[in-house]
Amino acid sequence: QVQLVESGGGLVQAGASLRLSCAASGLTFIRTTLGWFRQAPGKEREFVAAITWASRNTHYADSVKDRFTISRDNAKNTLYLQMNSLKSEDTAVYYCATTRKTVSRTAGDFDSWGQGTQVTVSS
Repeated sequence: QVQLVESGGGLVQAGASLRLSCAASGLTFIRTTLGWFRQAPGKEREFVAAITWASRNTHYADSVKDRFTISRDNAKNTLYLQMNSLKSEDTAVYYCATTRKTVSRTAGDFDSWGQGTQVTVSS
């Protein structure tokens, strides 16, 4: 059974940084493409970033490119999202997820999800 547990969210001011973590278990982590999504109140869940299993390819939403960095530590079965220069529009619940596809930006392609961690950016 796949289990994903996010942590690292919080309340910060605009311009600050946060690093989210996602601890994974119950899957062959090293062979899995992982992603971060977020969902703000009243909005659809949206793609943030994804990283292939060998970290050879990373993909970002235009809204976070050059501010966020996705990475993974296969030895620790942990996914990260470094978020810099945070903006009020980054406020959302952030979820990590796994997919069997090599790469995808579509939430429907992701099979397992964590419970989410709240990020709130005050302006």
